[in-house]
Amino acid sequence: MLEQTQTDIWVRFQRSRGHECRYVCADDAHGTAIMLSAEAAERTPEEHIATIQKQHEQDSAGFLIQFDHYHSTHSPENRRWSEKIFQQLEANGHIAVREITQAYDPERGLFLADRFIKGTCPKCGVTNQYGDNCEACGATYSPADLIDPVSALSGATPIDKASSHLFFKLNEFEDLLINWLGSGQLQAPIANKLKEWLEAGLQDWDISRDPPYFGFEIPGHPGKYFYVWLDAPIGYIASHEVLCREQGDDFESYWVPGGDTELYHFIGKDIVNFHGLFWPAMLDSAGLRQPTAVYAHGFLTVNGVKMSKSRGTFILAETYLAHLDPEYLRYYFAAKLSGGVDDIDLNLEDFVQRVNADLVGKVVNIASRCAGFLRKKFDNRMSGSCAEPDLVQSFISAGDEIAALYEAREFNRAMREIIALADRANQYIDDKKPWVMAKDDTQADAVQDVCSVGINLFRTLTTYLKPVLPAMAEKSEAFLQVSLDWTNLKAPLVDHELATFKPLLQRVDMDAVSVMVESSKRND
Repeated sequence: MLEQTQTDIWVRFQRSRGHECRYVCADDAHGTAIMLSAEAAERTPEEHIATIQKQHEQDSAGFLIQFDHYHSTHSPENRRWSEKIFQQLEANGHIAVREITQAYDPERGLFLADRFIKGTCPKCGVTNQYGDNCEACGATYSPADLIDPVSALSGATPIDKASSHLFFKLNEFEDLLINWLGSGQLQAPIANKLKEWLEAGLQDWDISRDPPYFGFEIPGHPGKYFYVWLDAPIGYIASHEVLCREQGDDFESYWVPGGDTELYHFIGKDIVNFHGLFWPAMLDSAGLRQPTAVYAHGFLTVNGVKMSKSRGTFILAETYLAHLDPEYLRYYFAAKLSGGVDDIDLNLEDFVQRVNADLVGKVVNIASRCAGFLRKKFDNRMSGSCAEPDLVQSFISAGDEIAALYEAREFNRAMREIIALADRANQYIDDKKPWVMAKDDTQADAVQDVCSVGINLFRTLTTYLKPVLPAMAEKSEAFLQVSLDWTNLKAPLVDHELATFKPLLQRVDMDAVSVMVESSKRND
């Protein structure tokens, strides 16, 4: 949900600024792991991925993620595009076939990826370690280096077996990738990391797998299947094509080189080699456009450590939603997310304190303090003129800097600027003390003026928070009786009628957080 939320906030911001923006995604539905988990669930792979996708879509909707289209990599569109792109790569001479030797499980009758082989670490001697790295000492190695290796699937001793595989000749795109990595289209730490691949010498990329394998068979190569990471990014194209077909949009114009559209990918930093090296090279060979930028985010920890089922901090989206408002987490993620690739920690005590202090104690407090006076004494009507035009305008003018932070995905800095403005708004109300003035009938107009200014400041702040808190913004729009879009922030509201104020966001209950953690332990 971290990645989807980051993207959703950015997309909603673009739309609030009046830009046309499409948000597409798809379930990654292929691979050995899917095949094996379907088998364990006693389902066909197709039934299994349909069940998973349904749950993913429910979780996304629960967190207010607003996809324009959500597809699957196991789709007719993705098969067609994967075949089309592969055939273009092959026609251009960018595919090689050669024999390789791999670990093979003679009992299960399949080749074993590194994570399906376990044994004793050759460096520290700890048992039950995976075939590519040791979780005890951190050493990396090849499965052949493991002591007493066994298949994690059957317990059988793997044997070496030869097979012909297809490779994408990545080294033939060295000049393209040098330019790409120096273009600024990747974050600096990511570009620097990927440059290590070039410095070590680009190796051909194995894009095929042997049966049994759940995926698309490679045209012209019977018994060979596209490796999941060949067709996974192509799923962006397939998902976008379906959206364009549904909307009657010109799909082809988006993907030709040199077009006037922009294309952005939001991904985790663990898959940057696929999106930062293999993907641009494939697109180039296939005659398709490059991404405008690829944005990677860091990993998520909970209470400072890797998520743990035993501690109850491996929190499923549906478990969270059963206990807490999704906008709490949307805001907390926004308050932590930057344009970099640093890891993000969900500290549950800080989560409760920050949401309650920032959103309930500062932002919502402005509206609740002012709305009561306007309802009781002025029939929910704001003043006929703005008593503090410079103050209101300073909040509106701050939108340019906040917008620049959103654009750069510096959401944490944007939240700090917004909450600093909320502090100023609350200080203004504290200084004016409308609850004191309300006791003096001769100051009735001043009470209306102060509270009207407060409502205008709240309107501006909620506009800036709308990409993060769409549900709270919708309730605020019903109260304010205006649309909260950046493009509407030109002047203060005057002589404007409000609806009766209703609570916008409840405080986070630490007891509910504790119950969620306990529920997560039971999910183990």
